Amino acid sequence: MDEIVITLSQLRGMIGLRVRHEGAEWQVIEVLEDGPSLVLEDLRPTRMPQADQYGETSLWVPHWVTVPVLAEDRRELHPDFLGLDLLDPPP
Repeated sequence: MDEIVITLSQLRGMIGLRVRHEGAEWQVIEVLEDGPSLVLEDLRPTRMPQADQYGETSLWVPHWVTVPVLAEDRRELHPDFLGLDLLDPPP
């Protein structure tokens, strides 16, 4: 069986789309070439604490997750990617 071919250009076309992931609304904000993977930002109003170099929580940032597009063998799409529900219709 051959590897799945999906281009970075195709994935970058997803930037800005809203998706449902693990029961919450997220937005695709970036595509990582290594993998490739999608970076999702949580659209809920909660923020995650981020410690500075001294271990002090001085900054609250949005919650991000990375979702792999391809399975390790690169022959099928990753289950996490397949589990994303598109909330915005494609243009």
